[in-house]
Amino acid sequence: MSKKKKIRVELRKNRYRPPREKDWTRRYLQAELDSDQVSGAERVRARGELSRRRTLVTDRPEAAGVPAPMPAVDETTCRKGRVVRLHGLWCTVADEEGRQYRCAVRRLLRTLATHERNIVVTGDRVWFRPVTTHEGMIERIEPRHGLLTRASRHREHVIVANVDQIVIVVSLREPELKPHLIDRFLVSAEQGHIAPVICLNKADLVDPAAYQTLIGIYSQLHIPVLLTSATTGWGIDRLREILRGRQSVVCGQSGVGKSSLLNAVQPGLGLEVRSVSEATEKGRHTTTTASLIPLQIGGWVVDTPGIRQFALWDILPQQLEGFFPEFRPYVALCRFPSCTHVHEEGCAVRRAVRRYRIATQRYESYVGLFTGASPD
Repeated sequence: MSKKKKIRVELRKNRYRPPREKDWTRRYLQAELDSDQVSGAERVRARGELSRRRTLVTDRPEAAGVPAPMPAVDETTCRKGRVVRLHGLWCTVADEEGRQYRCAVRRLLRTLATHERNIVVTGDRVWFRPVTTHEGMIERIEPRHGLLTRASRHREHVIVANVDQIVIVVSLREPELKPHLIDRFLVSAEQGHIAPVICLNKADLVDPAAYQTLIGIYSQLHIPVLLTSATTGWGIDRLREILRGRQSVVCGQSGVGKSSLLNAVQPGLGLEVRSVSEATEKGRHTTTTASLIPLQIGGWVVDTPGIRQFALWDILPQQLEGFFPEFRPYVALCRFPSCTHVHEEGCAVRRAVRRYRIATQRYESYVGLFTGASPD
């Protein structure tokens, strides 16, 4: 048992800079008000945000991968579990025997100051205290690994935690293939230390020979690429083997066929699917929340809602070159040590692109990320 320690933690602010409804300053400057009329209790300067802190008893003050210091728990009354899905203020947690509990999150955890959008995410390993035979209270989040995150309204949106593999599903038709979105997922996967797999779905609607160049680009980066069709069953056996015994997350745009592929991998799963809109040729949001699904072949897979835009979180433009492995042999050969590989003369990376040693598509993805161009 680790030694317990008391620490001070920051809580989210519940009061913000108040409006000054009396408008004393403007009225005084316009000679509409005598200074003797101003109440001594009125502040000339608006009061700032109120700090909120609390003393927390913890046995892991610096646990890796946790959004904030976690409180110590009584392991005699609490159980270990894993968050299966989120729905509003409630979570479904499965214990080590497979029993599921509808759990709320302890108020202390919900009010901790953190840059994350949600303190608890799908895939989290937690300690929870059973309250009834089917309900409980989440008391602590265990250290995380294998995070898939994105930026959402200037905050970190952790899509799933504790996975070791990401299956990036894109459709070759309906909706249109977006290679730059693949590259964004690949950067996020490397940032979260998740092994990537690319799944090119709806291969029955096109001539696969037309996509050999695309397959070759990612195969040269040692990334497995699958051609699949949930309709005909093409490539499903290989996808099933890739998922076997792994902790995987399946992600991609709406309408690319993520749920259809999982239904094909595990017959009888019964995930809801919908057709692509004929008017916009875009997918309709069918999966509304990330759900952790146990596989009969072993392992877990997370089916995620469709994503139309994927903005990276906590990656500076100067760090992007490190997430493109094909750039690495050329970076040291650039004329300037601080070369951005976007506009400089004497850039070895740009020269490699012109000589077809780096794929133009991948370079364009890098430039779009560096300059902040739209994810589309």
